[in-house]
Amino acid sequence: MPGQIQDSALVSIPRPRESAFALGLRRILRTPSSRVALVVLATIVVVGLLAPFIAPYDPAAQPDIVGLKSLSPSLAHPFGTDPYSRDVLSRVIYGARLSLTIGLLATLVSLTLGVAYGAIAGYAGGVVDAAMMRVLDAFLAIPRLLLLLGILVEWPQLSIGALILFLGLTGWFGVSRIVRGQVLALKHAEFVTAAQALGASRRRILGRHLLPNLISPIVVAATVGVAHVIVLEAGLSYLGVGVPQPLASWGNIIYDGADQVADLWWMSLFPGLFMVLTVMTLNILGEALRDAYDRR
Repeated sequence: MPGQIQDSALVSIPRPRESAFALGLRRILRTPSSRVALVVLATIVVVGLLAPFIAPYDPAAQPDIVGLKSLSPSLAHPFGTDPYSRDVLSRVIYGARLSLTIGLLATLVSLTLGVAYGAIAGYAGGVVDAAMMRVLDAFLAIPRLLLLLGILVEWPQLSIGALILFLGLTGWFGVSRIVRGQVLALKHAEFVTAAQALGASRRRILGRHLLPNLISPIVVAATVGVAHVIVLEAGLSYLGVGVPQPLASWGNIIYDGADQVADLWWMSLFPGLFMVLTVMTLNILGEALRDAYDRR
């Protein structure tokens, strides 16, 4: 029947193609460990974002430096108090927001520099590539932690913005090597040759053809980079050269009770637990992202 043919033709409309992001997310959610990691990480992020509404006390308040100092966990203070009578639970919650913010922003700086440097070196090739790689080798020869300690000891009163900048400026070397290798492998591909034959500029080839094909290694590097920066910032704060007091960071919470670890065990346990959970979930999601995009 003509009417039935027309109706069936209207019904058989092709579905829109699934985006790479949606496809990768769907494949990640198939794994139980990835689902659990995503839920845990989302919970920590939400807790950090809603810190002013969730935290029971002001993280910098010292209500009673004598009567409320170094209290063990109780109903009034579930994570106990520190030697300055500050509530550890409130400081851990605010520390989640600060640590995640530093990790994300510092990794963004690292990715921007690393992707740009590696893409230019790999696509230029020849003498330019060799010279840029020798400069990169010189940077890689300097241990990052020692470099940061030297900088932060020289300028101990850095702001959070300056700390993020220094963490980002010292963390792009590995990303640039990854991007350079991928660009070297792709720059002679057929789609790049076709774009060159059509008269596309180098900038257009890099921005429109090569970089979109590097999403997988860049996303994985970003996930692992955030975890690494969180641990590095906590280590620097534990050494007393990271986040300045009275701001709350997981590292300087542990530092406040470092001289009495046996007696003030809660000051190491709870911020350390939050940090371990965050780093573990980021690493699990990084592996899941790598597997999902590699299959694609």
